[in-house]
Amino acid sequence: MESPEDLFYLKQFVKQHPDNKMGWYLLGKQYLLAGKEGKANYCFLQAGEVYDAFEDESHPLSENQLLLLKAWDKRQKKKKLATRAALLAGLLLLIAVLVPANGAVFKENAATPVSGEEAEAHSVGVVFVPLKDRQPAGSAMNALVSAADEAPKLTIAARLEEEAGWRKWTGNTKLLMAIQKDSESSKLQVSMFDRQTCLCEPSEAAAAASQYKDWSKEQETHWTLSSAVYHYERKNKKWPEKLDDLIRPYPNNVLAGERGGMRAMFADVVTRLNAAQARKNSQPSAQGQDGEQKESDNKAEQQAAVSPIVGTNGVLDKAWSQPLEIIVDKASHRLAVVQGDIIVRSYKVGLGGEETPEGSFYISEKVKNPNGRDDGNFGSRGMTLSNTLYAIHGTDEPNSIGKDESLGCVRMGKADVEELFDMVPLGTVVKIKNGTLPSKVQQPAERFKLEPRQNETNPAKVYKWLT
Repeated sequence: MESPEDLFYLKQFVKQHPDNKMGWYLLGKQYLLAGKEGKANYCFLQAGEVYDAFEDESHPLSENQLLLLKAWDKRQKKKKLATRAALLAGLLLLIAVLVPANGAVFKENAATPVSGEEAEAHSVGVVFVPLKDRQPAGSAMNALVSAADEAPKLTIAARLEEEAGWRKWTGNTKLLMAIQKDSESSKLQVSMFDRQTCLCEPSEAAAAASQYKDWSKEQETHWTLSSAVYHYERKNKKWPEKLDDLIRPYPNNVLAGERGGMRAMFADVVTRLNAAQARKNSQPSAQGQDGEQKESDNKAEQQAAVSPIVGTNGVLDKAWSQPLEIIVDKASHRLAVVQGDIIVRSYKVGLGGEETPEGSFYISEKVKNPNGRDDGNFGSRGMTLSNTLYAIHGTDEPNSIGKDESLGCVRMGKADVEELFDMVPLGTVVKIKNGTLPSKVQQPAERFKLEPRQNETNPAKVYKWLT
């Protein structure tokens, strides 16, 4: 199918990489679709042996080629920036530490600014600096330089509250600094918000706090959408073509609805996940004498090839490489939605003591108003674990929350289970452990909520979970 976006991209690509024959070949194919045979033939001549190789074969061009070409283009841009970035990093670090309190303007060469649609999609990015890092300004600058052409217009460095090895998404977050990039020139404007970071009189952080709040809401949307796309592909062995593929009636309700920004994010999320999967599949696997893959040999390379799987809408935190997961801690009666070492949400839950099994499960079913009621034994939401009689669900006994009174299921309060139902998609991994989560529960001022678009009830089944 003809794509104006792909045609425009490929025209720009061959201008920048005239020696890349695959680029010329793909551009020729786009011109053919547009009915411009003369221009297509010119491109095919430039493609040379690539044209001959593909046209002589009986199978059509792999649909992954354009994604791989874009990934190659991005790597080439980063290579061109590498030498300049290495020289620039030390200078930026020194300036960041010594910057005046009211911010400063630098006229040194900065990384190539984000252009076009990418700049609009990632206008703000956030770098989270761990508490143990005593040079937060340097970490923020290093992340900015590493992002290269993917760097956003505004980078905010922040520190999340930490407890027992976990970082808390909804805890007390401290903003450290902001780096504004002028896309029209090579200027950077740095503002410091934390006295200990800059050893100076800090600047006013109200504007950055508002931008961070908006970004964090978008990031939650991105995590949920990316996790849904990831699990959809694992279940169906194909990528969703549109957002509505994820928002279908029970039992295919991967997502419980949608919220603002999801449709705008969808195409970019699928493209990234598809490209990551293509890179993973293109990597040769080492084989042992018994024919089994030697995971230890290729582990680092494979992880790099598929990261970021989920990632961030700010592109700066490459560690966010897995979908959202759920952890249930039997010792503290807590259920948390986590992304790596970040606790995105934490809830107090009711359990069944020894009757609640430990181990790894997944959400195999999501249903609203189980048994036709929103005030019955299972409350208004239920999520079956690995097609068993165990589930995460609501309860008509709110006083049992925080206690071991169930027959093995995980009980939640009404507002909590409804937020969890919206945040985590079908297929989400659930790990039940004993002693791993902090006991303090912190809820955000605004709950995560999706607007329902489909029927998620199942009147044909009588649920008999171990409540």
